[in-house]
Amino acid sequence: MMSVSGQERDVLAGIAAGLTHRQIARRLAIKESTVDTHMKRIRLKRKLGNKADLVRLAVELGLVEG
Repeated sequence: MMSVSGQERDVLAGIAAGLTHRQIARRLAIKESTVDTHMKRIRLKRKLGNKADLVRLAVELGLVEG
């Protein structure tokens, strides 16, 4: 299973916290399109489908308490 990069982890933590892509972009000082790209890469690397899968991954990685 492929690892998730540092910025991908930050984006994933934002999703798990319930933030929108725009809010994540503002917090990380990146473009919203970059957030979208990170999300696509995470989904491809980990073969994930929906946001519930992404939140589950964030919990597994210790990015949020579950």
